[in-house]
Amino acid sequence: MFRKTMSRLRNPLLAMLLAGGTALPLQAETLADTMVAAYRHSALLEQNRAVLRAADEDAAAALAELRPVLQWVAEYSYQNIEGFDANSSSLSLQAQMTLYDWGRTAIAIDIAKESVLATRAALVGIEQDVLLGAVQSYLDVRSASEQVELQANSVRVLGEEQQAATDRFDVGEITQTDVAQADAALAEARADLATAEGDLRVAREAFRNATGRFPDNLAPPPPTPKLPASLAAARDIGQRTHPLIQQAKREAAASELRVAAAAAERNPELTGSAGLSTQRSKSISSGGVSNSTDIGSISLNMSQTIYSGGRLPAAHRKAMAQRDSARSSLLNTARQVDQAVGTAWAGIDVARAQIRAIDEQIVAARQAYSGVREEATLGARTTLDVLDAEQVLLEAMADKITAEANMQLAHYQLLSAMGLLTVENLKLGIPTYDPSAYYNAVRDAPFTSRQGQSLDRVLRAIGKQ
Repeated sequence: MFRKTMSRLRNPLLAMLLAGGTALPLQAETLADTMVAAYRHSALLEQNRAVLRAADEDAAAALAELRPVLQWVAEYSYQNIEGFDANSSSLSLQAQMTLYDWGRTAIAIDIAKESVLATRAALVGIEQDVLLGAVQSYLDVRSASEQVELQANSVRVLGEEQQAATDRFDVGEITQTDVAQADAALAEARADLATAEGDLRVAREAFRNATGRFPDNLAPPPPTPKLPASLAAARDIGQRTHPLIQQAKREAAASELRVAAAAAERNPELTGSAGLSTQRSKSISSGGVSNSTDIGSISLNMSQTIYSGGRLPAAHRKAMAQRDSARSSLLNTARQVDQAVGTAWAGIDVARAQIRAIDEQIVAARQAYSGVREEATLGARTTLDVLDAEQVLLEAMADKITAEANMQLAHYQLLSAMGLLTVENLKLGIPTYDPSAYYNAVRDAPFTSRQGQSLDRVLRAIGKQ
């Protein structure tokens, strides 16, 4: 009976444990679909797009400093002097404008522009993070699903092993110890299946957070992206294109300008003002006669701070310290990007080597498993030997699932480290957010209705992203 039972289980066991994937549904979701969904769903991207629009408005506000300020002022006063009432009112229109400030406003405009460019680069960095997170969640769901299927097959196989062991014990071919070993192996497989199912639920929640919906019918990953010819070439691309480096460069440039702006604070400032007002007064002591006076005025004012108690020199030194900090930050960012490229490149090499080794391990474990089962049918192997061989094969197959996911992820981590993990570079074929559209609408600090209508159109387009 023992030989008959083992022969009956051999083919189903290999078919169940080593079976390949099933046919894919026609509408399987691809990795590109997942990245598109994440790009459209991300609240983090929306948040940083708003941050960029705020930086655009800073550039408009800096430009507005060159324009006149026009305001009206209304005033009314009442007095009672030794029992006589008197009141007066005035309405004036005033305009004031900085005529010349020896470069301070021009520097402020340049600082605002550099800040806009730095914020744009930061937005690209956020886009990379969002897409990499989508890749991670996609691969996690795929890997977790495969692990669940593998563990479920193992539970089914070990269930048949346990039943066979029970049957053999009933006819006195094996001992209670053999049955207990089969029971323990089945319980362990069920625990592993529960863990795998839990990992899949966690992965599905992460996928939903990234894309706004739960995964359904995920297609196999596409071929891995093409790599640069060498690690040195990959490092060079990263130094030239990574958004964090571009952001750090812009911030360093802005810090240089802030040093110049701090020095320019000591320069004179020439302002001009003009006013037109009308005043009316009435006094009971003069018989209630009202007097009306129209006044027009023009004035020029030049001023310069001679002594500020040390505030201006301190501000200048602070700007120089911040410039040095920005330069060091740029250097540190470049080194971090260089390290990230090297780490991702190494991850790809390691994953490839692991897959090759695991493939060899699976072939050997499969042969060993078949051999142990054949020997068990002849009484030369115990139930524990069969279970151990099956466990080695199962672990090797599980390790390959992990290694293949790691290799896929490492390729996209390398793209991110090089600054190439963007919708545009990946050619995902969807409309993308235009960071210059809002800036072009507000850079001249619009006030007229025509410009305002143009800005309204931009805002409506943003709301449809």
